[in-house]
Amino acid sequence: MTLNRVVRLGDILVRLRVLAIMLLLPCLLSGQQTKDQSVPDAPTPQPPESLGNLTTGVAPGKGTQQDIPVEGTNTTQVPSSTGNQSTGPDQDLATFNIPVNYVIVPVTVLDKKHQEVAGLTWRDFQIFENNARQRIALFSADAAPLSVALVIDQSLPRDTMKKVNDSLAAIQGGFTPADEIAVFTYADGVSNPTDFTAALSARVPAVLQQSKKEGDYLGVPTNSGPLYGGPSINGRSVDPNLDPQRGNSGVGVIPKEIHTLNDAILEAGKALSTRPKEYRRIIYVISDGKESRSKAKFGEVVHYLEGNRIAVYGTLVGDSATWGLGYLDKFKIPLLPLSADNILPKYADATGGHLYSEFSENGIQSSMAKLAALARTQYTIAFYSHVPVLDEKFRSIEVRVLRPNLDVVTEKGYYPTATNLQR
Repeated sequence: MTLNRVVRLGDILVRLRVLAIMLLLPCLLSGQQTKDQSVPDAPTPQPPESLGNLTTGVAPGKGTQQDIPVEGTNTTQVPSSTGNQSTGPDQDLATFNIPVNYVIVPVTVLDKKHQEVAGLTWRDFQIFENNARQRIALFSADAAPLSVALVIDQSLPRDTMKKVNDSLAAIQGGFTPADEIAVFTYADGVSNPTDFTAALSARVPAVLQQSKKEGDYLGVPTNSGPLYGGPSINGRSVDPNLDPQRGNSGVGVIPKEIHTLNDAILEAGKALSTRPKEYRRIIYVISDGKESRSKAKFGEVVHYLEGNRIAVYGTLVGDSATWGLGYLDKFKIPLLPLSADNILPKYADATGGHLYSEFSENGIQSSMAKLAALARTQYTIAFYSHVPVLDEKFRSIEVRVLRPNLDVVTEKGYYPTATNLQR
């Protein structure tokens, strides 16, 4: 009796255990699946990213370029407020360029020996616009890259032209890899053998070699006498082209000289006006400064140069290379008959440039390097103009140095234009 009860109780316990396992099995399986889903899968191997088109991404001879604020603009970053986006550090920022009337003035300081003065600070300068003193917003003595339009006079006498031709090979010695140069020539009209290219490239000497000309004949023209009309045989001219013109009664007409200097400087200025603002824009002229028969007028060309912040430098050669003549012309010293036709000092004076007068080939070569160094190492002063932006009248500029016996060379002023208000 007792044994049967024990067997029955054991059977009941076994059945209860089986039932409990059957009830708990779905829960255990569900927990195992949840645990398996919490472990992330291994990442799927991905192919390497494409390098892209390197021929369009990087230009030959140049590095990659970063986004740099344009000179003369006040760049402010403002968080974007579109939609419900957050303004945290990981969000994109909208950039607004706000143009301001920011004026940059290159300044050269010379001592009484016409040598450049270095080591000055912003405390040594005062700057005035329309006779009102301005607060100096920026001062720098750092060297700047040059964008140079080289203008070569091909209407020079043959002996002077030979000196210029022989000195052209030394031009590249005054430049750095950061500079650029374009070449213009003129006599009866203007030619542009090459647009702007790297100043130290192999293209420059090739173009300068092609730009060499013989120059004008040195003889004195005659309009009467036995030498007029050329040689003759039995009273008849050997060369009909030299016969006196009909209706002149045997008196010839001496042709006028043609020196289209104004046109050449204007064309060089137009090319420079498109160059980047971080470059110092320079027109470098090798000439005797004579001007005749240009379509452009001197005042019109100066107006254009002042509106685009372009300075005229030059080496005076030939008759205009009399010692000190270029410097004295700049200050309008009277009684200098040799300088009557020389207008280069007026260009340099109006635009803040500089001139050297050289007779010899060695002098011409050295002047090229000295002018390049002078233009590159100018002081840079900037200020915010208080003249209304809509005022398009000429704005005079005066720079003073608070040290004795020093001369300041800078532009006389500028015309506000749509391009140079955002300097």
